Amino acid sequence: MAPSSPLPPAPPPPPPSGRPRRLHLFDLDGTLIHGSSAAVEISRQLGLDEEIHALELAFAAGGMTPPDFASRACALWSELTEEHVDAAFAGAPWLTGIGEVWEAIRERGDHCAVISLSPDFFVGRLLLAAPPSPGGRSGRGADATHGSRWPAVPFREPLDPDGILSAAAKVRIADELCAKFGVSRSDCVAYGDSMSDAELFGAVPLSVAVNADRHLEGLASLDYRGSDLREAYGLVGTGR
Repeated sequence: MAPSSPLPPAPPPPPPSGRPRRLHLFDLDGTLIHGSSAAVEISRQLGLDEEIHALELAFAAGGMTPPDFASRACALWSELTEEHVDAAFAGAPWLTGIGEVWEAIRERGDHCAVISLSPDFFVGRLLLAAPPSPGGRSGRGADATHGSRWPAVPFREPLDPDGILSAAAKVRIADELCAKFGVSRSDCVAYGDSMSDAELFGAVPLSVAVNADRHLEGLASLDYRGSDLREAYGLVGTGR
């Protein structure tokens, strides 16, 4: 007898009566990764801490565009391998409770996504699984992830500047995700920490500044300082 086909995953439960679904949009660098970024963690694996620090300072000061930063980082990472990326992902200082928050979001019939300017070969790992909490379990990944489009690792093709995301692109991608999940901007919650999140914070009604810098002053609905995403999510509340 032929083996039976696996059952499709069960759809998420409907939200409580009268409450539309929410879409939670998470930044990566400085937000889900506490006090660091994908670029810093990747560079650390290659022994390029000082070089990437200089690039990040220049970018934060407005001295280069996202494509400029990506082009220079790509040149730095000429020896990058998948093993380096795996180690960078596993060793990054992730906030505690990411998997638990994403499960709580889905249990309410809502959705979670990550939108980041960082390389898609790093960001995309969050689609497969949430990073484990210290001493805890990992959990399911996000419902969707979007990062800047980079060549595959190890690099054999040139970087296409048109594939690098910007602050404005985060709003465009948020609109695409709204269409995908059947919600509107008014149903979105954004979590971020820096100038790359400013336009998205201005486009949605509810936002959480997570260990944010001065670029989000006065823009966020809520402010969180700490290392546990469960606490930041708790500020949002479960009502509507």
